[in-house]
Amino acid sequence: MNIIQTPIKDLLVIEPKVWKDTRGYFYESYNAKAFEAAGIHAAFVQDNQSFSQKGTLRGLHAQAPPFAQGKLVRVIQGSVLDVAVDIRKDSATYGQHFSIELSGENHKQLWMPPGFLHGFLTLENDTIFTYKVTNYYDKHSEIGIMWNDPTLNVNWGDFELSEILLSDKDLLLGDFKSLASPF
Repeated sequence: MNIIQTPIKDLLVIEPKVWKDTRGYFYESYNAKAFEAAGIHAAFVQDNQSFSQKGTLRGLHAQAPPFAQGKLVRVIQGSVLDVAVDIRKDSATYGQHFSIELSGENHKQLWMPPGFLHGFLTLENDTIFTYKVTNYYDKHSEIGIMWNDPTLNVNWGDFELSEILLSDKDLLLGDFKSLASPF
């Protein structure tokens, strides 16, 4: 397992060792000892999974304390552009984002500790996205900002606005400047 530091402190890309043969492939998607050796001290309490069509955008979301969540995200089938935004007020990279393509083919994962907004855009139909979280979901602890906030200037790729599928909830999110980060 290869664990790579991104330009944003504590935000890590995990590249598992994949064994392939004529039958298919095998890999460890999680190994507590390897994660702890890399400084990831996480106790996962819930696994979540979504199924989405091409152009579905989910985010940018987080859970505020005391329900803040660390997340280990990956794609089982299909592909996404995955985005994490640092909202830790004391961080040197506050307000900066990192994006990476995660897919069922590349098997890459992204670890984000509490203090990050998270979102993803599906790049293929029938995409299955999964993530492990370190705290339980609490509806009243939801925070978020609009996906296309001009302050962040996230490059979501070549999708036309009319091709982006958003939830009603995500259509109502505010901008980054209005976010009172609890982190």
